[in-house]
Amino acid sequence: MTDALNNIRTDRASRVIRASPETIYRAFLQPEAIASWRPPEGMKCQIFEFNPRMGGSFRMSFGYTDTRHAVRGKTSEHADVFKGGFLELTPNQRIVELIEFESDDPAFAGSMTITTNLVPVPGGTEVEFVAENVPVGIQQADHDKGMQSTLKNLAAFTE
Repeated sequence: MTDALNNIRTDRASRVIRASPETIYRAFLQPEAIASWRPPEGMKCQIFEFNPRMGGSFRMSFGYTDTRHAVRGKTSEHADVFKGGFLELTPNQRIVELIEFESDDPAFAGSMTITTNLVPVPGGTEVEFVAENVPVGIQQADHDKGMQSTLKNLAAFTE
C-alpha cells in the first residue's frame, strides 16, 4: 500500500508457523537465533550489537553469500548494514522495531518501522510483518520476496 502524496509505503507479509507464540518470541530475542533465520535466502547475518529490551538497540548486516545477485546492497554492492531499536516488546504478542539503513543513497534514507504480530491460531501462530515507511529504494516485489523468505526461515528454525 502506498500513500501517493508522500510516497510512503507499507508492506505486509504473514505465515502460520507450527510453533507457540512463546517459541517464536524467544527467537527474536537471541542474537544467535536472529543470525540464523532473519536474513533472506542468499544472505547471511553478522550482528555487531544486540540489546533486546525496551529502548535497546541493535546493529547488524545482511551480506550476500554469492557475488552474483540481482539486487545491489543498500550499503555496499554486496551488503545491507542497518541499525535500529526496540520500540515495543510485548512478550509473546508483538515486537516493534525502528530500522535505519547505513547508506549514502537517499533512496534508502529514513526510518522504517517493522511491527511483528504473533497471534495464536489453531495449529500454531500467525506471524505478521508490517513494514511502514519503507524506503523508496526498496522495490516492493523484492521486499515481499525477502519477507516471505524470512518467514520461511523462521518457520524452519522454530518448527
